[in-house]
Amino acid sequence: MSNSDLIQQFQLIFNTNAMPRMFFAPGRINLIGEHTDYNGGHVLPASISFGTYALTQPRDDERVSFYSLNFPQTGIIECELSDLTYNPLHDWANYPKGMIKYMRESGMDIKTGMNILFFGTIPNGAGLSSSASIEMVTGVLLEGSYNLAINRRQMILLGQKVENEYIGVNSGIMDQFAIGKGKKDHAILLNCQTLEYQYAPIQLEKYVILIINTNKQRTLMNSQYNTRRAQCEQALTDLQAFLPIQSLGELTIEQFEQHKHFIKDEINLKRAKHAVYENERTLKALHQLQQGKLDAFGRLMNESHLSLQQDYEVTGLELDTIVQAAWEQTGVIGARMTGAGFGGCAIAIVEKDMVESFMENVNKTYTKAVGYEASFYKATIADGAREIMDGVV
Repeated sequence: MSNSDLIQQFQLIFNTNAMPRMFFAPGRINLIGEHTDYNGGHVLPASISFGTYALTQPRDDERVSFYSLNFPQTGIIECELSDLTYNPLHDWANYPKGMIKYMRESGMDIKTGMNILFFGTIPNGAGLSSSASIEMVTGVLLEGSYNLAINRRQMILLGQKVENEYIGVNSGIMDQFAIGKGKKDHAILLNCQTLEYQYAPIQLEKYVILIINTNKQRTLMNSQYNTRRAQCEQALTDLQAFLPIQSLGELTIEQFEQHKHFIKDEINLKRAKHAVYENERTLKALHQLQQGKLDAFGRLMNESHLSLQQDYEVTGLELDTIVQAAWEQTGVIGARMTGAGFGGCAIAIVEKDMVESFMENVNKTYTKAVGYEASFYKATIADGAREIMDGVV
């Protein structure tokens, strides 16, 4: 849908001839550094060209009206600025509501209501962070519409607060950070403990990043995610009896190998091993990207998947089938699952000239193994959340 189409839809739905302002926040992929965020380690995400558009126009009253072209069945959802409490009947609109609520509570001068039209291009259920995209596009929309003095770090933290406290999902900071601070043709190395970060150039040249959606419903994800967190926390507790550390992310591989016998449970030891080794892989990945060594970066991606499969055990038939098939294709320099696991997506770095045969071959293998097809998306690494000026995304 073009920008002019979105403007027409806004004018039609809200019965106005006024020209709305338009904002955009990307989704994100995590290139490497999986399940390291809540272990105090590093991640290496990038913002992508898929994302969420938000068009807005101020109102004279205190009413906020939300409409999503992705969920037309919910119609226009309305609330007052005086009552921004969570409402299960408001469904997806709770994400922007939470952002408005917390920005007002932090002292932002938002005294009049607005009409907001949302349109997302992120594939449903793909694990590319559509909720954080909605939060951050609402943040930049409020910043621009009300001329607010808010720095991007504060906005990112408020977005995480919406997830944690308003929605009730115990997620880390990576999604909002990658979307809020994204930079075209760069990944972000983020220390999840300190929020220190630096950009890593991604010089793809003759390659493209493909997102491969397993199209599997991730029914086990929440319970297994919480279990993995608890296992890592117990491993940390065991080590803290002998080491002055606050997180597994503080350990080098050498330190871990020297002290791993203090972890009492074998399963917990495997989980901790992944967290420590994956963190080190992520730091190495930054170095390889800075040197322009995409092949070496691809090998680290492959190692990451094997660790997630064997030590963290969050892959499953679907993701393993896709990644194994990807490794076997000509022109592939790396592939791995991305996200929490148990379904969702994998990513692969593939030669541009081999993309069509890659998709055909991988999909054939996948469909034979699981009984339904995968979906493929070419990801462009794009800038973070921003206002769209003169129709340029």
